[in-house]
Amino acid sequence: MNSYVNMGMGALLGTVFVLMSVSIASEGIFHSEAPEKEGFAIVAEEPAGGEAETAGGEATSEPIAPLLAKADAAAGEAVFKKCASCHTVEKGGANKVGPNLWGIVNRPVASHEGFAYSAGMQTFSEGGKVVWDYDHLSFFLEAPKKHVPGTAMGFAGLKKGDERANLIAWLREQADSPAPLPDPAAAGSSSEAQPAEGQAAQDGQATAPAPAN
Repeated sequence: MNSYVNMGMGALLGTVFVLMSVSIASEGIFHSEAPEKEGFAIVAEEPAGGEAETAGGEATSEPIAPLLAKADAAAGEAVFKKCASCHTVEKGGANKVGPNLWGIVNRPVASHEGFAYSAGMQTFSEGGKVVWDYDHLSFFLEAPKKHVPGTAMGFAGLKKGDERANLIAWLREQADSPAPLPDPAAAGSSSEAQPAEGQAAQDGQATAPAPAN
């Protein structure tokens, strides 16, 4: 009986010894020192073309009027596919997550019938005084959360000026009477369309890259 116990204990101790030996040997073979430098560095994205930085470091868009003068509305229709999951654009189309966008150019903000706008967007509209003119559309499409702080619109924005211009040119055509194009020579005269610093407006409605007015 004792011989069997001794044999069992010997086998167990032998197994433990072998496992410890393998562990020590593996660590010696496969151990690697931590690198002195990270394998790669994350670099912040540079401002896209058509944008410049102010002295305070914030990017500001170039006026949209010169870009609209050479915009491709047909290309803008393709861009709108990014918006179609949340917006309709045909006349009389239904509201979805965002409002219908027929006749959006120069339409008063937060005014489309039958759509429940957030309090933030209603505040941003200043009681119907603010309209979706070309500059407002461009600023909003470029950076929704910057133009309307607090918006829940989960879209980073269209950073390329020509892409925004193409989309706006196509949206302009989706109306009974398309609004006149702005005069490229008057670019910059409507700088008041840019959002004021610290403006506390929000829109919890749209989640696609088109204006949730």
